[in-house]
Amino acid sequence: MSSIPEFSELLADAKRSAVHLEMRDSYYSNPRFEAWQQGHRTDWDDRASWWRPFHQQIADAVARGVSVRRARVVSEPVTEYIRWEHYVTHSNVTAGERVRWLPRREATELLLPGNDFWIFDDRLIRVHHFSGDGDWAGKELRDDPGVVDMYSAAFEKIWERAIPHDQYEIK
Repeated sequence: MSSIPEFSELLADAKRSAVHLEMRDSYYSNPRFEAWQQGHRTDWDDRASWWRPFHQQIADAVARGVSVRRARVVSEPVTEYIRWEHYVTHSNVTAGERVRWLPRREATELLLPGNDFWIFDDRLIRVHHFSGDGDWAGKELRDDPGVVDMYSAAFEKIWERAIPHDQYEIK
């Protein structure tokens, strides 16, 4: 595929499902993470201060009946970045995403894809590439049914083992 639609377009076109797998222990830094590192905490009662277009896109998809799930495979003890992600996942859950966490040691028997990804309606995969230090390195779109089936099966195995966000305790 030559042109890769933006995430917002792919999610807006989703009819049934959008699943996301994250497997890195740290990603590129951003101002919200840096503020958290300096002690800033979100006022969850002040939704306008933390609600972003991404959250609205998720909420809109969920309102249309799209199931949005995210699984994170993490090393324990977790990195500071993952500690922050766990903290801000409140916003994902508020938007309607279901989020689960899988300690990497619980994934030994699973075959994991080499990259993070989103799958839309079990037909399109948006693969995310990152450099070794977590910087964004690009994306690609795949629609080969065999690859989609393989990634979907891997996600479902992870999802089955993973711990729901509200039950996962940071270690």
